[in-house]
Amino acid sequence: MKRTFVYSLSLVVAAVLVVGCAEQFAGIKPMRGTDVAAEDKADAPKAYVGGRPGTTKNIARTFSTQPPLIPHEIEKFGDVNLEENSCMDCHAAANYQKKNAPKIGDSHFIDPVTGKKLAESSAARWNCMQCHVPQVDAPPLVENTFVGNVRN
Repeated sequence: MKRTFVYSLSLVVAAVLVVGCAEQFAGIKPMRGTDVAAEDKADAPKAYVGGRPGTTKNIARTFSTQPPLIPHEIEKFGDVNLEENSCMDCHAAANYQKKNAPKIGDSHFIDPVTGKKLAESSAARWNCMQCHVPQVDAPPLVENTFVGNVRN
């Protein structure tokens, strides 16, 4: 008798919770739509902001530890792969002054495992596009009120 009462009470509480959650999320529609088997309606790719290197202003960071955004086009440059990194043609410590480009950050010369300073940039920092991305002029996907903590 006692066990039956506990089971019955548990079922009633579970039903109330399910109904409450369903009502709470009833008006929310997913960005993809309700038919997950339907083909995605993706927008056309947006063009990156920026032209030739050195012709556009650097893009302000929105928080202090944000990796700098790339203020120029990247499509016409070589690849970043195991054999070459075209970013280093201008941004390496040996070349940046001649090319009038920003030097890669000091953090790129720290071994991530040992924490020791290196003479050359760490191999762990070879894939620039992992952190640095070109700026694109696109509206936000969802409404937000984010305000950065860096004064411009």
